[in-house]
Amino acid sequence: MNKFQLYRLLRKNTNLSYKRSPAFEQNKWAKLLIYIGGGMFALYLIMYGCIAGMAAEGTAGTMMGAAMIYMAVDFLLRFIVQTTPGMMVKPYILQPISRYTAIECFLVGEHVSGYNFLWLCMFVPYGIILLFAGESFGLVLYEVIAAEILIILNSQIYLFFRTLINRTVLWLIPALALYALPYSTILFNFSHKAEAIEKVFDAYTTFGMSVYMLPLVLLVICGMFFVNRYFQFKYVYEEISKKTEKELKHVSQFAFFERFGLIGEYLKIELKSNLRNKTMRARCIMSLVAVIIFSLLITYTSIYDNELMQNFWCLYCFALYGATALIKIMGQEGNYIELLMMHRENIIALLTAKFWFYSAVLIIPFVIMLPAVFAGKYTLLMITAYMLLTAGFLHFVIFQLAVYNKQTIPLQLKVTAKGNFENGRQLVIELFAFFGPVLITGLGYLLIGLTYTYIIMCIIGLAFILTHHLWIRNIYNRMMKRRYENIEGFVSTRDF
Repeated sequence: MNKFQLYRLLRKNTNLSYKRSPAFEQNKWAKLLIYIGGGMFALYLIMYGCIAGMAAEGTAGTMMGAAMIYMAVDFLLRFIVQTTPGMMVKPYILQPISRYTAIECFLVGEHVSGYNFLWLCMFVPYGIILLFAGESFGLVLYEVIAAEILIILNSQIYLFFRTLINRTVLWLIPALALYALPYSTILFNFSHKAEAIEKVFDAYTTFGMSVYMLPLVLLVICGMFFVNRYFQFKYVYEEISKKTEKELKHVSQFAFFERFGLIGEYLKIELKSNLRNKTMRARCIMSLVAVIIFSLLITYTSIYDNELMQNFWCLYCFALYGATALIKIMGQEGNYIELLMMHRENIIALLTAKFWFYSAVLIIPFVIMLPAVFAGKYTLLMITAYMLLTAGFLHFVIFQLAVYNKQTIPLQLKVTAKGNFENGRQLVIELFAFFGPVLITGLGYLLIGLTYTYIIMCIIGLAFILTHHLWIRNIYNRMMKRRYENIEGFVSTRDF
C-alpha cells in the first residue's frame, strides 16, 4: 500500500469515526451551524475581494500587499476552525506502519483542507475584476496562486505555534509578535502613520510579485512540514506514554473553603482543577491574556471608541472565561460522574460551587478594566452592570447545558483532546451569551438611554444571583430525568 492509498484509507476511517461517535447526532447540528457560518464568511470574502479588486485600479499586487492583514486574520480564525492532527493520529501510533506515515497523511490533509480553499472566495473575485480592468491573465493567475500558497503556509505556521501553545501558553506571545512585526514600523513613525503603512504595503507588494517569492514560500512550507511532523509525533507519543507527568510534591489544602461544608469541597476541586489540569489551566490563562489585551486596546487606543464596540468588548471581557469553561459544563466531572450520582443532591452542591467560583472570578476582569474607567472610556456603573449581568443572567443561561452535556473532557490531554463543541445547543448559547446582552443594550440605548439600561441590567443580574438556588434546583431535577442517558454518554466518551 503506497502513501496515497494509505491517505485515502485514513480519510475514510476518520469519516467513519465521526459517524460512529456517540455524539454524532449532536455533532450534525453543530456542523450545520458551522456550514452556515462558513457560508456567511464566504460572502464576506467575496465582498472584500471585490473591494480590493476595485481599489487595485487594474494593477496587480494589491492582494500581495494586503497579505499582512489577511494572514493575521486567518491565523486568529484558525483557533476556531483548525485543530492539531494529534487526536486523529493517536489510534495509528501502534499500527504496523512507519511511525511518521500517519502524521504525514494528516499534515497533507491540512494543506488541502476546505478552509484553506475558502479564501479563494476573496482571491478569485479580485482576479476577475483585474482581468476585466485589462491586466494580463498570467500575472493575475500568479497572484491568485501566490495568495493561496500564503494561506497554506499560514496553516503550517498556525499548526507549529498551536502545538507549542498547547504545551505552554507563553508561546502565544511570539506567535502574536510574528504577525504584529509588519506593523512595528508604525510605532517608530507614529506621527507619519499613513506613510509608514504605505511603505510596508509597497514592500509586501514588491516582494509578493517578484520571481523569488513563490519558490521561497514553497521551500518554507516544506521546512514547516517536517518541523510539524517531528513535533506532532513527539508530543502525541508523550501524551500517550505519560512521559511528562511528574510526581506531585506539594498539596494545597485551601482550608478556607472548609467552612462552606460540601460546597467548599467542590470549590476546592474546581480551583485545583483550574490550577493543575492542563486543559482547564490553558483555557484559564488564554482567557486572562485576552482580557488584558482587549483592556489595554480600549484604554490606550482609539480603535473601539464607539459605544457599540465598547459595550461589546466590555461584555466579552466578563463573559469570556465563563463561556469558554462552562460551555462544556459537567464535562470534566464526566470522568467520575458515577461517584457524584451515588449520593442524593451531590450535583446541587457541585453546581452551586461552580456558580460561586465563576462569579468570584469576575472580580479579575473588573480590576483589569479599572484603567479604562480612569481613562474615561468606561464608567463604573457600566462595568458593574456587565459584571452582575454575567454573574446572574448569563451564568443562568449557560448552566442550562448541564442538563444536556454528556461528553467527557480529558483533563490532561491537549494535543490529542477532543473538539470544543458537542452539540448545537452549545454554539447557540455561546453566541447568545456574547451577542444577546449587546442587542439588549442597544435597544435600551434607543429607548431609555444607557444609564437607565445599566441600572436595569444590574437589577436583572442581581435577581438571578439571589435566586440561584431555585434555578440550580430546577437544573438538578431535569438532570435526574436524563441521568441514565447522560451517564451512558459520559462513560462511552472517556479517554481510557
